[in-house]
Amino acid sequence: MKSTILFLCASMTALVASASAYPCAAQQDLDTRVRQFLDEHRRSWRDMNVPMSDGQAMFDIIVENGYTRALEIGTSTGHSAIWIAWALSKTGGKLITIEIDEGRYREALANFEAAGLSNYIDARRADAHELVPALQGPFDFVFVDADKNWYAQYFRDVLPKLEVGGCFTAHNVSQRSGRRGRGSSGTGGFVEELLNTPNLDTEFVTGGGGLSVSYKRSGG
Repeated sequence: MKSTILFLCASMTALVASASAYPCAAQQDLDTRVRQFLDEHRRSWRDMNVPMSDGQAMFDIIVENGYTRALEIGTSTGHSAIWIAWALSKTGGKLITIEIDEGRYREALANFEAAGLSNYIDARRADAHELVPALQGPFDFVFVDADKNWYAQYFRDVLPKLEVGGCFTAHNVSQRSGRRGRGSSGTGGFVEELLNTPNLDTEFVTGGGGLSVSYKRSGG
């Protein structure tokens, strides 16, 4: 009887170990596939995509903070979405990404499939001016890389749906944009608004394409 009990316990332990190892092995396989895809396409990203350093910066922010509900405004052909979705594959999250141009949208879908990340991405072809205000949220990570003169409006539309502790990021932005004024590359007024919004902590990542990173504090 005792040997039977020991055998059953050993069998259960093996089953539990096997079950817990599967997600780890699956994640490792996905990591390998994504890295290979990014390496193979390292020099081929064009058409308003982010540089690798900005993709890595967003990946790190998402993983370090455990974000799971992400929104991207401006997919292009998918480089930034791949970095965001790869991070979300580690936190158990999902990305909504919006692109208005059909050609870029179709190319992005193919890239998501090739990278093995389609299950982590809800890609929508739509006019972000119309869709963003209609989205319910909440979100804990937002990335904007679309029409620069609409950044401030995207920010106003999304901020109420951004969770406390969440992060709002925007591309092609620097603190100098705010100092140069509202007409500066279409982002000057947006930067001013970031810096003057209560309960928002903003920093700027230099290098790459220029990235603003804003965290929402309680009460905002």
